[in-house]
Formats: sequence, C-alpha cells, structure tokens
Amino acid sequence: MERTLSIIKPDAVAKGVIGKILDRFESNGLRIAATKKIQLSREDAEKFYAVHADRPFFNDLVDFMISGPVVVTVLEGENAMAKNRELMGATNPKEAAPGTIRADFAENIDANAVHGSDSLENAAIEIAFFFAEREIA
Repeated sequence: MERTLSIIKPDAVAKGVIGKILDRFESNGLRIAATKKIQLSREDAEKFYAVHADRPFFNDLVDFMISGPVVVTVLEGENAMAKNRELMGATNPKEAAPGTIRADFAENIDANAVHGSDSLENAAIEIAFFFAEREIA
C-alpha cells in the first residue's frame, strides 16, 4: 500500500472544483487518508519548492502557490503515486490526455490545478511536510 501527496492548487480551489478532483481520486481506487485546506505562507512555499530554488520559475511558482488556499491530501492505495500522476495528466494541460485533471481543470502550464509527488521518496518527505502521522487515518 503506497501513499502519495496531492495538492489542489489555488487556481482549482478558486474555481470550486475541489470535490470534483477528490472524486477523481476515489473513483479510481485511491483512498483519501488525510486532507486539509490551508493557506501557505511564503516561507512554507519556498521551503516546499526549495528543490526548484535555482530555476527561473521559482519566484513565480511561490507567488502562485501563496495566491490563495490549497487543499493538501494524502492518497493511499496500490501504485498510488503512479495512479495519481496518471490521473493528473501532463504538466502542460495542452498536452494532457482528455479526461485527466489538468486537461479538464487547468488553465496553463503555470496554473495547472494540481501537484503530485514524483517519487515515493519525495512523497514521504512531502507528506511529512504537511501532516503529522496522527493526522493520517
């Protein structure tokens, strides 16, 4: 049983599609083990995305992620990480397969609706960033 992290980004939260996105996970065999809606501080966003600190898009990414609330969710299930990435679709919604979250709800490559862990190692780090173990049921 794997765990992975999903973040519904400010653009999707503002559109009111939180329930639709969470339903995609559950309808495809992933269990919601924990979820909460939060407002990231600049410090939180900079720390979470520190791996991208040297990239030219870092400041824009941080600004976007603090522009409104996000919904962070721990997803659990067989092949949870890969399944979540499949459900999300390509980072650029113009390249995302029809029926994926990004194809249906994302505006562009920057406001792309969701974040998902890209490895099991990163999933463990990302989950621990947002959740204490007692919050995951």
